[in-house]
Amino acid sequence: MITNDRITQYIHSLESSQGNLLDSIEEEAVRAYVPIIRRETASLLKTLVAAKKPNRILEIGTAEGYSALLMCQVMPASCHITTIEKYEKRLPIARENFRRAGEEGRITLMEGDADLHLAALAAEAEKGGPLFDFVFMDAAKGQYLAWLPFLMKLMPAGGMLVTDNVLQDGDIAESRFAVQRRNRTIHSRMREYLYELKHREDLETAVIPIGDGVALSTKLS
Repeated sequence: MITNDRITQYIHSLESSQGNLLDSIEEEAVRAYVPIIRRETASLLKTLVAAKKPNRILEIGTAEGYSALLMCQVMPASCHITTIEKYEKRLPIARENFRRAGEEGRITLMEGDADLHLAALAAEAEKGGPLFDFVFMDAAKGQYLAWLPFLMKLMPAGGMLVTDNVLQDGDIAESRFAVQRRNRTIHSRMREYLYELKHREDLETAVIPIGDGVALSTKLS
């Protein structure tokens, strides 16, 4: 655990309803063991979007659309979200949730590998295509480092990158030999990713021990 359970429970007790639809999506996801962001992380994400007031949001890892709809609640009316999801079984559920929320017009769901979509979006950006001033990454943890070069091309100066699950329930602080063998590759790659975020001269990054760990990075140039 990253934080004291009593503190986390207290923080949860302060949270109000996200609305009937989002509350039901959260409950359904928990019952079906679908990974969605934790409540305290959801609150942080909404606060960041409300403060940033982005024009375009890129999300990597749609799942069933919970976090995209959270951001819709606080982003400017003119803002648009592009969200990427590979897992086929979740795509129709996400689309239906966007429809139920009446947000199909403000959310574009891209199906398939993030590698391909990010490469294509980065290539468009280099030719003068659209940039994203807010990026939320919550997908395959072992791919974060490989995706970072694309994201740097997709964000303008001042753009914000929010990366979830970076502390891996505290395992990230352990030696790779102290974690289960099946998790060692992801453990090593996440450590490399965090080191890169903290040592790039064009990023200012804070790693926050909330939820499962969140890295907040602002592009400086």
